[in-house]
Amino acid sequence: MLPSAVLAAGGGVAIDPAPAFAPRRAARVGSSRRTHVTEMRPSGDGGTLFLVATPIGHLEDVTQRALRVLREASLVAAEDTRHTRGLLERHGIAARVVSLFEHNERARIPALLQRLAAGESVAVVTDAGSPGIADPGYPLVRAAIAAGFRVESVPGPSAVIAALQVSGLPTDSFTFVGFLPVKQGARRRRLEELSERRETVVAFESPHRIDAALEDLEAVWGERPIALARELTKVFEQVLRGSAREVRAALTPEQRRGEIVLVLGGRTRERRATGGRARRRP
Repeated sequence: MLPSAVLAAGGGVAIDPAPAFAPRRAARVGSSRRTHVTEMRPSGDGGTLFLVATPIGHLEDVTQRALRVLREASLVAAEDTRHTRGLLERHGIAARVVSLFEHNERARIPALLQRLAAGESVAVVTDAGSPGIADPGYPLVRAAIAAGFRVESVPGPSAVIAALQVSGLPTDSFTFVGFLPVKQGARRRRLEELSERRETVVAFESPHRIDAALEDLEAVWGERPIALARELTKVFEQVLRGSAREVRAALTPEQRRGEIVLVLGGRTRERRATGGRARRRP
């Protein structure tokens, strides 16, 4: 990689020798207004933070690159060390593993940055899917970027994309909103806001709250189509499609478990023109 540099006024190149852990900032570019950007360190100056996607269910859904990065990393930072060790042992990988979850991530960051500064590579994994997507990883990524370290994604399985693909709803434009609010009032308000969106909406929901969430969706979404995907890529994978009322009726108590993704149909031009929701079928 070339040294950290940006084009300066007049077409020259300005090298910014930022100190360790300080964001690298751009020089002026053709005007008096200063634009701030972060730049990665030159090759050999610090290690790399890898964000490694792992299977969301089926253990064969892991890439060769992911396995290589996990095998070569100086340290693996895992949401659940026991879960990750099981994956590593399955593939014969002996790695040093430390925990990195919601309640200790910020405390871990300084030590992980020190490892990167020493030239070590750190691989971040979560229990399933891609780190930082409704999972630990984002604060560490922000800190690593601000310090000027290289951050790489090792892409792979994603519950968001898998659910969207099998939903039967439009995939050309969508919004992922993470988990819906826990409390009913906040959840209803959030759904009311999202109901105005034209694009498909993807959300996570807990199996313990799915019945209440579907009840709220029935009130807000009316007869607009939705899909509920649970246990994706696992033995008991299930996708229910229809209105919120129909999906709620089809989801038995025994099926209200496992990882659940909701895919919600966007508001059509016709519904926007009439200013109301689709009427329920009798």
